[in-house]
Amino acid sequence: MTLSPLDDYPVHQAPEVMRHVTTSDRNFYDRYYFNCHAGSDELMLIIGLGQYPNLGVTDAFACVRHRDLHRVVRASRELGADRMDTRVGPFRVEVVEGLKRLRVVLDDNEHGLSFDLAWEGTIPATLEPRHFIRWQERVIFDSVRMAQTGRWTGHITVGDERVEVTPDRWQGTRDRSWGIRPVGEPEPPGIQARNSGTFYWLYAPMRFDDHAILCIVQEDEKGRRVLEEAVRVWPSGEEEYLGRPDYRPVYVPGTREVTSATITFSPPGGKPFDLLCTPLLPVHLMVGTGYGLEPGWKHGMYQGPEPVVQGVTYTLPQDAAKMWGMVDAVGRFEYEGNVGYGLFEYWALGPHPSFPA
Repeated sequence: MTLSPLDDYPVHQAPEVMRHVTTSDRNFYDRYYFNCHAGSDELMLIIGLGQYPNLGVTDAFACVRHRDLHRVVRASRELGADRMDTRVGPFRVEVVEGLKRLRVVLDDNEHGLSFDLAWEGTIPATLEPRHFIRWQERVIFDSVRMAQTGRWTGHITVGDERVEVTPDRWQGTRDRSWGIRPVGEPEPPGIQARNSGTFYWLYAPMRFDDHAILCIVQEDEKGRRVLEEAVRVWPSGEEEYLGRPDYRPVYVPGTREVTSATITFSPPGGKPFDLLCTPLLPVHLMVGTGYGLEPGWKHGMYQGPEPVVQGVTYTLPQDAAKMWGMVDAVGRFEYEGNVGYGLFEYWALGPHPSFPA
């Protein structure tokens, strides 16, 4: 075992040094996720940075959708002993005040995207339900996540254009998740090859003037609810449970591209209400970022002993055929006279009762 600076803090949870997690599962991960937008279709920036202790890797990405541009900068290095070191090439995340204020930086580089952004939460960081899925005897998801809405201050540079980011306009959501879910190079599938491959998913953290709503829906190939969340959160930290969310997306005919969706919330003892979701700017999260489409670049995949930094650029609509998978859209959300903005993340992969056989 090797000590690291984190071992000098009284935070141990097991008879291990802090750089070692309590499971040897190769798929253990620990990740930051952020998005930044102005509640419009002008620009959306998505940032992720993860550590994979049992793979010995840390990596990061930033993906921007700006006009017809889909641009990604990504970096990877060996994790090393110090898990408090979040630098990955030109990327770094700084915790200024835990659970409230952070700084996220992508230094100038040759790939045409950089930023220096300060985050401030508008609600307390909120713990979501544990995500647990066992399939064919193997635990494939066992993770926890906290979510938060907030505002941004700083700047983003895309190509030669500098965008000033001020908290009166620029907002977003962030999460921190850790645990087990598939990462890195594919393993021999074995009996897991019998998995139907369904991933029917909605994730919608949204911010209104004086509160936020956090909503999750995941169902399996038979339409059974795997994970759900529906809670209204106030800046004071007070939470109101909104019951079982009912998600009804409207698709472009012949596709699984969502044009709008209705979520019905049914608070226990309260009056049910409908919330209208409209995606304003879709970003295909899995294109270039490591979430799974490129065989040579996946989260946690070892890229060699030397740090690696890469850039990937696509142009729409010319490269539209390459844009598929999970969508992270700037979303507009409306209910009972309230209008808010946030993340409208969805994917409908594989069989599900809502699709014709």
